Amino acid sequence: MMTDAVTVHVPLGARAYDVRIGPGLIDAASGEIAPLLARGRVTIVTDETVAGLHLQRLQDGLRAAGIDSAALQLPAGEATKSWPQLTRVVEWLLEQKVERRDVVLAFGGGVIGDLVGFAAAILRRGVRFVQIPTTLLAQVDSSVGGKTGINSVHGKNLIGAFHQPSLVLADIGVLDSLGPRDFLAGYGEVAKYGLLGDGAFFAWLEDNAPKLRDDLALRQQAIAHSVAMKAGIVTRDETEQGERALLNLGHTFGHALEAATGYSDRLLHGEGVAIGCALAFDLSARMGLCSQEAPSRVLAHLRAMGMPARLGDIPGDLPDDQVLIALMGQDKKVVDGRLRFVLARDIGEAFVCDDVPADLLAAVLRDARD
Repeated sequence: MMTDAVTVHVPLGARAYDVRIGPGLIDAASGEIAPLLARGRVTIVTDETVAGLHLQRLQDGLRAAGIDSAALQLPAGEATKSWPQLTRVVEWLLEQKVERRDVVLAFGGGVIGDLVGFAAAILRRGVRFVQIPTTLLAQVDSSVGGKTGINSVHGKNLIGAFHQPSLVLADIGVLDSLGPRDFLAGYGEVAKYGLLGDGAFFAWLEDNAPKLRDDLALRQQAIAHSVAMKAGIVTRDETEQGERALLNLGHTFGHALEAATGYSDRLLHGEGVAIGCALAFDLSARMGLCSQEAPSRVLAHLRAMGMPARLGDIPGDLPDDQVLIALMGQDKKVVDGRLRFVLARDIGEAFVCDDVPADLLAAVLRDARD
């Protein structure tokens, strides 16, 4: 059943597109996608988990509208963002005789969106693709903005391209199929938006975030606000020359922690971001940039949501502090060999800093292990 969706426009000139946000968009995908099609056929790349839950519904809706489809199912999980799976996707799309005027559907979470977007960017020097994100994290973050890529043994997202989608369909009803942990991991990215640039939104989340799981209207409001914030930043800084770096709040810490845990289920991406946000505010306070109240609020909110907030919340052993700092050195945000952190002067007032005292960074990591 289709109810009212809201639209966030991403105004990037010839690469502009809409992000549609609402329940029922998987069932209504044919009507949303049809205006983009030069012929009545699409290719779908998804993962085995999403395929088992939702692929039949998507393909039935397309078929009813006279749109043929073929689907490739990949293994679920972060390990799929790899050279072997990228090769598999590109070769499959070529087997399907995908042309530059065709549309590829990326149907899944952030892993599928990043991988398929990259495949679309390099296939025939660029084919169009539509994001149909099925996780909260992908709906508010990775499906919007055109960052695509895969991971390397040297770090996360180090290989990729900017390639904007032609459309994003964020079906908020599909999030009901997520387990509590995956939903909360996605919420880490929602909270990030308030922390980096909108203190009033973070205050709204403090009041309403516990209800997002059960209240579709509040869920739609939170997702639309997050997407609008990202769309504004991407429009002003598409290729991350300046302001867009603020979207990496928590990510320098988070990506290092993901690498340290082998990109495994020990730590999901959104959980790493949540811990990273807490650490970034702790570091900001220790550097005298913000009051101690700010990191206390961040920690209290993550705790209230039942999310990990410190290194000690990650199961199993972690490498020592110097190894973690070395892992941060592989981050894409390193410039001229200097670590760059997104820090904050207050909740909603983030900025980029490349002058972090090594002793304070080590102290933050050490104290977060308790």
